[in-house]
Amino acid sequence: MELNSLTAISPIDGRYRNQTSSLAAYFSEFALIRYRVLVEIEYFIALCELPLPQLKGIDKKLYEPMRDLYRHFSLEDAAAIKHIEKTTNHDVKAVEYFIKERFDGWKIEGLKEFVHFGLTSQDINNTATPLLLRDAYKNEIELLYVKLLSMLRALAREWKDIPMLAYTHGQPASPTRLGKEMMVFVERMEKQLKQVKAVPFSAKFGGATGNMNAHHVAYPKTDWIRFANHFVNATLGLDRSQFTTQIEHYDNLAAFCDGIKRTNTILIDLNRDIWTYISMGYFKQRIKEGEVGSSAMPHKVNPIDFENSEGNLGLANTLFEHLSAKLPVSRLQRDLTDSTVLRNLGVPMAHTVIALKSLIKGLDKLLLNTDAINKDLDENWAVIAEAIQTILRRDGYPKPYEALKELTRSNTHITKDSIVKFIDGLDVSDAVKSELKNITPQNYTGL
Repeated sequence: MELNSLTAISPIDGRYRNQTSSLAAYFSEFALIRYRVLVEIEYFIALCELPLPQLKGIDKKLYEPMRDLYRHFSLEDAAAIKHIEKTTNHDVKAVEYFIKERFDGWKIEGLKEFVHFGLTSQDINNTATPLLLRDAYKNEIELLYVKLLSMLRALAREWKDIPMLAYTHGQPASPTRLGKEMMVFVERMEKQLKQVKAVPFSAKFGGATGNMNAHHVAYPKTDWIRFANHFVNATLGLDRSQFTTQIEHYDNLAAFCDGIKRTNTILIDLNRDIWTYISMGYFKQRIKEGEVGSSAMPHKVNPIDFENSEGNLGLANTLFEHLSAKLPVSRLQRDLTDSTVLRNLGVPMAHTVIALKSLIKGLDKLLLNTDAINKDLDENWAVIAEAIQTILRRDGYPKPYEALKELTRSNTHITKDSIVKFIDGLDVSDAVKSELKNITPQNYTGL
């Protein structure tokens, strides 16, 4: 079957293709090949700038045409590399040969062997991968988190004065404010995203087993450590790991995955809370003409955006957890298990994007139902028992907690009238009684 959005096995490239297509610029096979070309070209230019003796005379005007190989990298270029790979059976070697072929027209045939000079494939893969991950996060995923945070802050401001019954253990509890409940998620997200931002995008660049053996044996007087640090840190904008095997140790990548996972877990919590508020009637949802909530029950408007978001966050987190647990573990100086796992790095990112877009869409459809919120408060006068007994404690009243416990745990429904009757029966001053009677579920919301 021809591959399209209807025949794709993964819903990322099928049902949700329109939501995730922008990630193809970072996580597709095409993108990985392009980033490999980028690293190879910039490395060759860095050797020219060092300069190695054989590269001293190269025309610097060629740098920009060289860079155009990755700047204007096309599907035809990627296909050409994949064709070479059929012979080499090695993806990075195919990139090397492709670049050498392109160099043929620039009269630098004698210098072509300095493409991929002294490197192993992981020097390319372990710089290309953090590069594409960095760009994808900063250009796509982080922007969605920021948009979501902005939306939550706006809702918190809009709802800052809305009193709402709280529920702890599923039972009515001391009232809160809806805006503050939104700020709970804002604060949690901000802290986790700050930690994610602090994680370096680390890269390995040191030859076959991390010691720059080939570089040193060819040019023993060159400071290759300094060269590698400058190339990775300054030219590529990554963070070079100093002591590695053949591969990057992935500890920071694991930290990055764990940070995104924690952030996503917070959003699972948010989705479930909003879902519950909708089921309680605290929120209604804007209805789009023509949409169907249920194939059998015409009245239903299901909270599908929050359910979709929760489901995709769960999928993303399962994969992030595997990435962070597996990648830092490799047999001796290198096994190949990291390679196939890393190729799936875009999958949890795509599920995260789907989830974030669904959550943003869902929040944008919410309509506050203050009637339902106020009704819940009016039917739960028992929740101000905490306030009454605390003021009585303040004034030295004997056993106030026990007195309120006897009142509120009786099997009769606690109403405003029963609270007033209780207050009138207290042996306290009229001023204290007046103070107590001024407390309502609507105004007992703290700071």
